[in-house]
Amino acid sequence: MLDIRFLQGLRDVPAADWDALIPDGNPFVSHAFLHGMEAKGCLREDYGWAPYHLAIHENGRLVAAAPTYLKGNSHGEFVFDWSWAAAWERAGGAYYPKMLVASPYSPVPGPRLLVREGPLAEVYRNQLTAALVDEADRLGLSSIHANFLAEADLHAFDDRWLVRADYQFHWHNAGYATFDDFLGALTAKKRKNIRQERARAHQAGLTLQMRGGDELSDDEWRQVHALYELTFDMKGNHAALTARFFQYLGRTLGANVQVAMARDAHDIVAMALFLRSADALYGRYWGASVEVSGLHFELCYYRGIDYAIREGIARFEPGAQGEHKLARGFLPTLTHSRHYIAHDGFRRAVAEALEHEAEHREAYRAELLTHSPYADR
Repeated sequence: MLDIRFLQGLRDVPAADWDALIPDGNPFVSHAFLHGMEAKGCLREDYGWAPYHLAIHENGRLVAAAPTYLKGNSHGEFVFDWSWAAAWERAGGAYYPKMLVASPYSPVPGPRLLVREGPLAEVYRNQLTAALVDEADRLGLSSIHANFLAEADLHAFDDRWLVRADYQFHWHNAGYATFDDFLGALTAKKRKNIRQERARAHQAGLTLQMRGGDELSDDEWRQVHALYELTFDMKGNHAALTARFFQYLGRTLGANVQVAMARDAHDIVAMALFLRSADALYGRYWGASVEVSGLHFELCYYRGIDYAIREGIARFEPGAQGEHKLARGFLPTLTHSRHYIAHDGFRRAVAEALEHEAEHREAYRAELLTHSPYADR
């Protein structure tokens, strides 16, 4: 017997049951991360987030789930549908609330259809997507958006779902023994530029460190959060993650949170926040109260690459967007999303727009690869 439910939070879901459904240890869909967002004030209805997680139990055991939200806007998603919302509302429709399957504020590819591995895994994935559509139709929602999907999820979305893709810049570990090993794979010009950037950062008189989240005191976490908040404010963006959430991550995920930082005496004046799984490092947030040439690249990219090489991590995903990453060893990597549009006419219009978008995307990738930093490409 299957019991299909939508839950308004993860508080009452045992962490071990939820995490048993995650095949690769991706931290952004872990119970700790998602529940922490809810419990530490990062997800609020006035921010447009209402948890509505899908859970399927079989004979009382959790066998499938999807991190799901009812969204009152499109903030914090990184797969942009602002133009779709505007078009639907100009036509007299209500685009919001919509349904979102994603990790909040996290443009990180990974599993979204969480299932117990085994002979029924594909059956459970199909049941998840069917249940999402049934619930969206029951609620009269305009759409469902499943963002930054893992490859294993894609087959569960039938032709009612529109296909969308984009590119991020990821670094892949080719078995490098040292950072110099990695530099040796680059063209001479790119190798020289990176060495110069690192030298400028190191000559600024700051102490540079990489530390695990469980090594930071509450005061250090407050300083890290203040830098994150300052940088968001300077760019006119809303810093949704709270200081309580940062401290919680450090206590809960421990060494799976890493912070690259620059100190001026005892004060942390710049930081880059990372999360990791067994085979991937994820760059998330940058903050600084000083301007030092090369420091952003050193903390956000080169410290991450160095850490990934030292730890034997297969890939490093430093976040969304940023063509400047290409020159620093990060290559375009395809990301996937799927979109269910309830209204047939609106669906056809969005499908046509996505066809044109796909043509431009592939031309963009081809152009990027003509500027590969690697000597053998």
